Formats: sequence, C-alpha cells, structure tokens
Amino acid sequence: MNLPNSITMSRIASVPLLIWFLSPHSPFHGSNGEQELAASALFIAASITDGLDGYLARKRNQITTIGMLLDPLADKLMITAAYIILVAYNSRIVPPWIAVLIIGREFLVSGLRSIAASEGFTIDASEIGKLKTVIQIVSVVAAILAHHWDYWLWFPHFHGGFVIGVHLIAVTAIYWMTLVSIISAADYFVGFWKKIDHASERARTRRSSVLSRKKKRAPAEQPSRIV
Repeated sequence: MNLPNSITMSRIASVPLLIWFLSPHSPFHGSNGEQELAASALFIAASITDGLDGYLARKRNQITTIGMLLDPLADKLMITAAYIILVAYNSRIVPPWIAVLIIGREFLVSGLRSIAASEGFTIDASEIGKLKTVIQIVSVVAAILAHHWDYWLWFPHFHGGFVIGVHLIAVTAIYWMTLVSIISAADYFVGFWKKIDHASERARTRRSSVLSRKKKRAPAEQPSRIV
C-alpha cells in the first residue's frame, strides 16, 4: 500500500461520504447552502486525487497491479454514486435517463477494457475522454449547487455586480456532458474495434505459421483392387 494507492483508497472512501452529505441526514443542513458547498468541496477534492494518484505512481515508479485495479474502480464508483444520488437530490437537473445513459457508458467502456486486456493490448484515453472527465466534474458540482442557487451575484458593489447563472450552467453542463460521453464511447469503441481486428489477424497469422511447419504425411498407397 504505497502513497498513490492510499490516495486512490481515499477516493473510494469519499463515495459514502458524498452520499451522506447529500442525504437528508447530512450534518451540514443550513439555510445558506452549507450542504451543497460541503458536498461540492468533497467531490472536487476527490476528483483532484484522480489525477494525483496516477501522476505520483508514474513519478515514483510505483505502478502496481492493485493500483491498476483500484484506480478505474474508484472512478466508476464516484461517478456512478454521484449521478444516482443526484437523480434523487436534484431531478430537475439530472433526470433518470441521463443517469442511466452515463452509468451504462461507464459499464460499456469497462467491458471493452476487460476484453482488450484479455487480448493483450490497451487503448489509450483520447482527448475526447479527457474532455468528458472535466465536463463530468463541472456538471456534478453545478448540479449540486443548483439545488440551492439559481444564480450567484458576485461583487454587487462593482457596477451592479456579475450574475452567474448556476442553474443555466448546470443544465448546459449536464446535457453537454451527455453528448460528449456518447461521442467518447463511440470513439473508444472504434479504437477498440481496430485493435481487436489487428489482434485477431495476428492470431490467425501465428496459427497459420505454426501449422505450416508441420510436414504433411505422404498419402498411404491404396492396395490394388484388381484380382
């Protein structure tokens, strides 16, 4: 249990805390949005550990088998828990069909990765996938905050202030994230299909080369049937 894996475990431990913070039994109930702020801060901190553990594992040369197992598991648990609880917490922002689509996409990608690993190859995360991760973080945080605020007024004494539409940002981020998730899943599937096609071709070539090394037996002479 090295430092990167400990950070990954902390992300897994944040999942029940996030559910607790957004539940009716949250210790942060208040009229000023304490519950939403606490849950948002927890989710942002957990999201930061997603990149931190991988960076430290590569820098300290501490990439382990348990780390490769726990890191994607922690990501899936955090995203799945966030969208499931948001359906109950703020259904006007996160309808059930979006949660089902996002969670289904995560299961699809996990399945493709498992098949790819069994075939002996990996598929690198694309730029679309990285964009999807950033938008996911923004959408979850915005959906949490939109439960209490429709907009924020910043610096009200400076030329009337700046209005930030929290609700508008949340809705835009959720639907934009849904679209990007579909595109990234399609991109991942295309990359997987190309890899698995090449792997199958190599496997057929190897089988062909092995079979070609065997010497063919000469056909046995048939006894004459002429009496």
